Amino acid sequence: MILAAGRGERMRPLTDRVPKPLLEVAGKPLIAYHLERLAAARVTDIVVNVSWLGEMVRTRLGDGRRWGVRLHYSEEPPGALETGGGIFRALPALGGDPFVVVNGDVFTDFEFSRLELKPADQACLVMVPNPPHNPGGDFSLGNGRVGENDVSRLTFSGIAMYRPSLFDGCEDGVFPLAPILRRAIVSGRVAGLLHRGIWRDVGTPERLAELDDYVSKRSAG
Repeated sequence: MILAAGRGERMRPLTDRVPKPLLEVAGKPLIAYHLERLAAARVTDIVVNVSWLGEMVRTRLGDGRRWGVRLHYSEEPPGALETGGGIFRALPALGGDPFVVVNGDVFTDFEFSRLELKPADQACLVMVPNPPHNPGGDFSLGNGRVGENDVSRLTFSGIAMYRPSLFDGCEDGVFPLAPILRRAIVSGRVAGLLHRGIWRDVGTPERLAELDDYVSKRSAG
C-alpha cells in the first residue's frame, strides 16, 4: 500500500493544484519511484489511498500496467483518514496476509524484499538515522526489536510490513497509526530493520527542490 491521500499542507502552494504523490523529482512523479521499486521486489498488487485531488492520481497512474503492477484505489473522504484510518479502510483490498506500506512522500532506495515478519510479530518497521528535522527520533532499535527507550532513538521511515491483525478492534474513521504501533511495541511484537541508504522525507517545497537537484545530478552522473 502506498499512502497518498494527504492534503500536503506543508507542501503548499505546490499541492494546491497537484496532489503530493504526483509532484515530480527529476522529471518523474514521486510515487513512480515507489512503483518501480515495489515491482522490482515482485510486489504486483498495490493499493493507493486517495482523497485530495484523487481523480488526478487515478488518471495519471491508471491501472498500473506501465510499471508492471496492478493498482487498486481506496477512496477516502475530504480531509482523509490519517494513516491508521487509511490503512484500516484498505484492509479488504489488502487481503489476509502481511502487507507492505510506504508513505507516498518519502524517497528511498530501500529494497522492499528485505521486509519479513516472524510468526509472532505484528509489524516490522524500517528505521533510519535521524534527519535534521527529527533529531529526537521516534523509536529505539536493538537486536532487531523496536522499543521506546530514551537513548539511541531512530526515525521511523514510513516503510513497514504489517499483519492485518495489528488493526483488530479498530473501526472505520479518522485515527493515527502511532498509538496502534505503540501498543504492539509494548507487547513485544514489533521487529525492526535499519536502513542506512538513501531516504528523504519530501515534506516541504525546499526538501523537494533539494531532492530534485540530488536525483538529477545522480542521473546525469
